[in-house]
Amino acid sequence: MTEQKDPVVLSCIDGSRFSGAVCDYATWIATTVGAPIKLLHNIERISTPAVADLTGSIGLGSQEELLEELTSLEQQRSKLQLEQGRQMLERARERAVDAGAERVVTCQRHGSLIESLVELEDHIRVLVLGIRGEEHGEENRGLGAQLESIVRSLHKPILVVNREFCAPRSIMLAYDGSEAARKALDMVAHSALFKHVECHLVYVGDGAETVLAEGAQALSVGGVSVTSANLQGKTVDTLISYQQEHDIDLTVMGAFSHSKLRDLLLGSVTAKMLLGTNQPLLLLR
Repeated sequence: MTEQKDPVVLSCIDGSRFSGAVCDYATWIATTVGAPIKLLHNIERISTPAVADLTGSIGLGSQEELLEELTSLEQQRSKLQLEQGRQMLERARERAVDAGAERVVTCQRHGSLIESLVELEDHIRVLVLGIRGEEHGEENRGLGAQLESIVRSLHKPILVVNREFCAPRSIMLAYDGSEAARKALDMVAHSALFKHVECHLVYVGDGAETVLAEGAQALSVGGVSVTSANLQGKTVDTLISYQQEHDIDLTVMGAFSHSKLRDLLLGSVTAKMLLGTNQPLLLLR
């Protein structure tokens, strides 16, 4: 299939429990903003132990035979991974098309997922991935092993999916007036994704009156329906409580800011938000 030149909504597909929802959220974004979808299945390289480590005092001839057998098994494993990935991608492509996506391409890559994403970054509009990968099986807790590194490495919006798809009717924008938060505010104000949802503009802490007023004004000018809230308490607990109380479907946060919302995954706020909420989180740097 021909590659698309427009920036894509990149959807990471694997065998995890969240792959279907990742595909659905990517389709929602792509169909709303008119962007193509790229479905990526990445195969991590796993090094085979040295034959000498496995054979001990086995003779040289036996080692050569074992090497040939291991090489054959590795080739079979690689072919199986490729075929499994191809089937997953095809099911995801059909799912996206059935949900209304018009431009869908698929891609398989070998190597580090982070390296693959960095190489593709210039062509990414939004990255969508699950909170945990297939290596976590059916676990209901914890973050994916590469999630923090991905957020550190990329400078594109990242939607972290942790539940079945639900078209957002309301969002919470955790706002503190920082550069990263203003970038998130600008995206919400101008993106077609948020024109028909209620935006809760939330600040945790003191001195919020001017910041909230400026943020609410920017959203209103952009045609976004906004409700402002100045909250007190521990940042994470307060944000999660507000989200639950108002049945909010999606949280938007700026990454690497310099106040109570600082550092995101490099600190504790976003990691705790990801672990503590059952709603997707859209991260921006």
